[in-house]
Amino acid sequence: MTTDNLRYPIGPFEEVCDPTAEQRSNWMKEIERMPSRLRKAVEQLSEEQLAIPYRPGGWTIRQVVHHLADNDMNAYIRFKKAMTEDNPAASTYRQNMWAELNDYEAPIEASIVLIEALRSRFAVLLQGMQSWDFARTFTSPTNGLMTLDTAIQRFEWHGRHHLAQINSLKKRMGW
Repeated sequence: MTTDNLRYPIGPFEEVCDPTAEQRSNWMKEIERMPSRLRKAVEQLSEEQLAIPYRPGGWTIRQVVHHLADNDMNAYIRFKKAMTEDNPAASTYRQNMWAELNDYEAPIEASIVLIEALRSRFAVLLQGMQSWDFARTFTSPTNGLMTLDTAIQRFEWHGRHHLAQINSLKKRMGW
């Protein structure tokens, strides 16, 4: 496998312009299902397996799980700010530096529970949105002006992307 295939096992993010209500509904369902899929992907892994990078030079499975929790917290706040403010500036974080902090050595259960809770709340927020709410915007320091339509797609893709990294490593290692 090439480095790109290892890094992006489901391919890079591709935005759907003018998504339908059905597409949004499918993304919402996937967002809500992701925590159980993540739990299933990591539940039988040993501490040694959690310490293995999903690709050479990449994060360990443990770091990926903790990163997902950090990203979910940030995404949830971005959505809430965009729903209640006019084009707020989204905060950014240095994900590679965060992945080196000591809390990334903690057991993954706390992050999985956090992901479950955040996505449960996120699902309620998303289900209460009207079609016009998805046109609301925030400004990302890295991606510029972004609608919530784009943000929901990125968020859904991001979870699948990291889950695929974990499952790809498991398959390659025969776990």
